[in-house]
Amino acid sequence: MDKTLKFKWTLIVVIIGVCIWLFWPPQEKLNFGLDLKGGTHMILEVDTTGIDQKDVSGVVDGTRRVLKNRIDPEGIRELEIRSYDNRIFIQIPDIKDIDKVRSRIHQTALLEFCLVNNNPEDIKKARSGENVPGYRLATFMESEAKDSERDEEDILIKSEPELTGKYLAKAKSVFGGSFNEPMVGFEFDSEGSRRFALVTKENKGERLAILLDGLVISAPVIKDVIHKEGVIKGSMTVERAKEIALLLTSGALPAPVEIISETTVSPTLGADSIRKGIYAAVYGLIAVVMFMALYYLLAGFIADFALLLNLVILIGVLAFFDATITLPGIAGIILTIGMSVDANVLIFERIREEQKAGKKIKTAISHGYNRAFRTILDANLTTLLTALILYWKGTGPIKGFGVTLSVGIATSMFTALFVTRAVFDSLTSSLKMENLKMLQFFSEPKIPFLSFRKLAYIFSIVLIAGGLFVFFIRGDEKYGIDFTGGTVVQVKFDEKIKIEDLRDMLKKVGLGKSTIQYFGIDKTTVIIKTSMQQVNAVQDVIKENLKEKSFSVERVEQIGPAIGKELRTSALVAFTLAILGILLYITWRFEFRFAIAAIIALVHDVLVTAGAVAVLGYFTGREINLPVIAALLTIIGYSLNDTIVVFDRIREDLKLMKQESYENIINISINQTLSRTLLTSLTTLFVVLCLYLFGGVVINGFAFTLLIGIIIGTYSSIFIASPLLFEWQKKLSTK
Repeated sequence: MDKTLKFKWTLIVVIIGVCIWLFWPPQEKLNFGLDLKGGTHMILEVDTTGIDQKDVSGVVDGTRRVLKNRIDPEGIRELEIRSYDNRIFIQIPDIKDIDKVRSRIHQTALLEFCLVNNNPEDIKKARSGENVPGYRLATFMESEAKDSERDEEDILIKSEPELTGKYLAKAKSVFGGSFNEPMVGFEFDSEGSRRFALVTKENKGERLAILLDGLVISAPVIKDVIHKEGVIKGSMTVERAKEIALLLTSGALPAPVEIISETTVSPTLGADSIRKGIYAAVYGLIAVVMFMALYYLLAGFIADFALLLNLVILIGVLAFFDATITLPGIAGIILTIGMSVDANVLIFERIREEQKAGKKIKTAISHGYNRAFRTILDANLTTLLTALILYWKGTGPIKGFGVTLSVGIATSMFTALFVTRAVFDSLTSSLKMENLKMLQFFSEPKIPFLSFRKLAYIFSIVLIAGGLFVFFIRGDEKYGIDFTGGTVVQVKFDEKIKIEDLRDMLKKVGLGKSTIQYFGIDKTTVIIKTSMQQVNAVQDVIKENLKEKSFSVERVEQIGPAIGKELRTSALVAFTLAILGILLYITWRFEFRFAIAAIIALVHDVLVTAGAVAVLGYFTGREINLPVIAALLTIIGYSLNDTIVVFDRIREDLKLMKQESYENIINISINQTLSRTLLTSLTTLFVVLCLYLFGGVVINGFAFTLLIGIIIGTYSSIFIASPLLFEWQKKLSTK
């Protein structure tokens, strides 16, 4: 073994060893997203109306700090909270009481001490709607405990408070009073102590209302001068006293906030997603490994070896960068299994051609790698471009898919070009291998593909027209809440539940028009979708009416209309950027006519696939959501991969077959790459089919879209992109 080969194997062994060390044991080293381990992801928008632009950053940052103290006062959660522009992003793993978190977020926690007006005439005027100068009516806070002392619903208080929570130093829940009831003890700072002492001294015998966020907690009579410390007592439970103390300690929010997006996944559903994702990956891996070994024989085993190493390196790189592995991210890993053998297929088919031309095995392998390199580079770079756009413009779990797909493309190129070459060089130098046997579906096909182009045009136009017709007549119904806004609640029951019963319950809270459908085949899990942001209403009505049935809320998604519109715009921008990037790249690497033909084929693939999703969604309830958009963008990269392989061969044959007509050259080029096109589509279909069948219902729509797209992308490379090149040349030759 020469020094170069020894260096290659040393490098390979070191890389594999480091990668295994980076991710083993996986349960400790890998960072799983909230959709896999359970938890809540929220996006909050801070209302900065009326705030000077130079102060916005400080207000948002202050709001972020207050919210962190409210949600995690002990600092023991793995809480991630960050801000960008006027938005705050919160991730809370494995949370059990999300309702409490929502309550803490929405409360402003503005504490006020206001003197009470006990004049019966003024109270009567205020309650009748008349204006009482300097005063306002305030309502008592609803109590969780029975209040036998209070017989009034509202009181008249001064409009301007005597004191606010601005001067509060600390607050805590305590017990006291005649019956040792729960209360909130508080302590003012020095300035607050001075002011409070003055107020209580000058108003002995008067009532002083204590308000939280405009609601009266209590309104005791001032009996003595109070300096630094005091208590807030009312009819409250121990939990409520602790909650009020927490809100007061964390401070008032500098500005109001609104939850514009929320996703909550139970740990049970996350564990189920991991399990099904692993099943899908294993089944897909087995299918690809067996196929490659059976078809390419020894070369197939070498490709399988490279594929396994690719997975090891991919997971190691993800662990090194502490990348978050999400459910779409697992889908990206599974998709990489199918796509990573693409480069090997290109190389093996080139080696086959070189052997047929009478080249010795070493020369055939060397020429095979060299001639396949340019095609592999072009095909993978265009797919990488769409993966990077997915990461850049995607949100939440879709970023995870973009990361795994990007890393997977890079690692697959390393294993296909570097690792397999090292194996072949070792075999030819040490074992004196003289021939590389492989099976072959098509020996020398001579199908006149261009003669079918008009039929293909008609077929495609019918598919696109039919799909677009259904797409537009379905209106916003075809979109998931990612784009329209609304609420989705996934509920798992221990036994079968009737949809009609759930609908009757939801009618009681004005949600009778909600979309309700089974999720899975056992009819124990249902999805409830409403156009309104009514998470609590949906959960409360189920709890109230189904007390005798055991159930759990597995997933909650809530998207505000504003962010839904933004996501739709972001998806459109991503498509536009992908198309422009591909147009520029192919124009640079090929010619402008090649770029235009490829772009038309890509648009064709997206329109047909989106139309198919819309048509089948009409019968099955499938929706166009963010995972479907991710699948469509992936199809752009994958379909272009096929097209580039054909185009690269056309470009090569144009130089070699100068005496042949343009039509014959294109037909010959398609036939020469037909075996590779069908084989790579087949291996990718294997893994996507496994993802569709075994990956679980959460990722089902993503896999379904990919299935359609792969089939259409393979068809368009042969029957749309290549014929369009011929039509262009035909027009040029007639001028």
